[in-house]
Amino acid sequence: MQQNFGNIGNAQFQHIAAREVGAPHPPRIVEVAPHTFMIQPGMANAALFETDEGLLLVDAGCAGDGPALLRAVREVSEQPLHTVVFTHGHVDHAFGLWAFLDAGERPRVVGHQNLLDHYARYSRTAGLNAAVNGQQPGANGRSWPSAPEDFVVPDITFRDSLELRIGGERFVVRHAKGETDDAAWVWAPQRRVIAAGDLVVGYLPNAGNPRKVQRYAEEWADAAEQMAALDADCVITGHGECVRGSDAIRDELLTMAEYLRHIVRHALDGLNAGMRPDEIVESLVVPERLAAHPRLQPGYDRPEFICRNVIRRYGGWWDGHAANLLPAPTAAQAREIAHLAGGVDALAVRARELADTDLRLACHVAEWAFLAEPRSPSAQECYVAVFDRRRDAERSLMGKLGFSDPHRRVAAQRAKSGR
Repeated sequence: MQQNFGNIGNAQFQHIAAREVGAPHPPRIVEVAPHTFMIQPGMANAALFETDEGLLLVDAGCAGDGPALLRAVREVSEQPLHTVVFTHGHVDHAFGLWAFLDAGERPRVVGHQNLLDHYARYSRTAGLNAAVNGQQPGANGRSWPSAPEDFVVPDITFRDSLELRIGGERFVVRHAKGETDDAAWVWAPQRRVIAAGDLVVGYLPNAGNPRKVQRYAEEWADAAEQMAALDADCVITGHGECVRGSDAIRDELLTMAEYLRHIVRHALDGLNAGMRPDEIVESLVVPERLAAHPRLQPGYDRPEFICRNVIRRYGGWWDGHAANLLPAPTAAQAREIAHLAGGVDALAVRARELADTDLRLACHVAEWAFLAEPRSPSAQECYVAVFDRRRDAERSLMGKLGFSDPHRRVAAQRAKSGR
C-alpha cells in the first residue's frame, strides 16, 4: 500500500503543545507481537516492550503528546516504566517523557552520546528552528525548546552499541547516522522486532532537507542493510505504518539502501569529474525500479535534495559559478535584470507566459520581478501566482513549503508598507 503523506506535512510542522494541551486525537495502539506495541500518540510513533521487570519505551513523542502517550501505555500495562530509549533528539521523539516523570515514574533514560550535542545545538538555535518549523512563541508553550528544563538528559549514553537486559530479555541498542548523527535503533531478538525511529518511515528518507543541518545518506544505507540482515518479523517505524514480514522488510530496507547509494555515487562521481553542483543535480536519474517502490516515494524529501546534501558534505557550499563566490546583493542583481528586460512589469508578464511552458524558469523570472521591486503590486501578484502553481505541482513536503515562501515574503512587504 502506498504511504499517505497528508499527515506527514502536518506532523513535521505541528507546534509543540503546552503541557496542558493533550494530543489532537486519541492515540492509536497496535500490538505487533506478544507484549509489543506500536503507539501513535500524535505525529510520531513510539514502541513499547512489556517485560517481567517493567516496560521499555522507545521514543516519547512531542511535548504535547506526553499525556496521551501516558494514557496509552497505561491502557496496555500496569508495569512500571523501566527504561526509555531515545532514537534521536528531535522534538517529535524526545519531549513527551515529562508526563511520565510528573506522574512519578523514574525510568532510566538511554541515548547516543551525540544527543547531548544535539540538545546544545537546539538551545543555540531555538529562534532559527522556530522560524524554520513555523512555530509560535508565547505562553501556550509552543516555542522551540531552549531552556534546560525542556530537555531530559540521558542517564546512560553509548558510542557504538549497548546491550540492555530487562526481565531476563536482551535488547540491543545500536548507533546509526541518518537524519541525525545521534540516531539509534533497538533490536529485540527474542521478539524479532526492530524499533527503528526515523531510520524507517515508509517514504523516501529525509536525507536532504534544504533547511536543516547535514544528513548522512551513506550511513543511513549502512543502517538499513544492518537491519535487513537481522531477518526481523516487524519494524516499528518512526512515522506511519509498521513494516511486517521478513520479505517485505528486506525488500524495503535493501531498496532504500540501494536508492541512497545510487544518489551518493552519482554526486561523488560528478564532484570527482569536476562538475558543478547544478550540473550534478540536473543529471541525476533514479532507476525506475527504485523510484517506483511504494514505500520510498518522495512525499517528504526529494532525491535532488539528497544529492545536494551529499554535495554540501563533500564539496562545500559554493555552487561553482564564479560570480556567486562573492556575489552582488540579490536585489541589485534583480534590479539590473529588470532594467535590461524593460521593467518589473515586463518581467511579470514574461513569468506568467513561461508558467505554461517552463514553470521552473517562470519561477526565476517571477522572483526577479519581486526582488527588483517588492512594493510593486504586479510583481507581488505574479510572484505568488507563479509559485502557487509550482507548489501545487510539487509532491514533496519540503518542496511545497519552500514554494510557499513567496506568500510570507509578500505579506511581510505589505505589512512593512502599511498596506
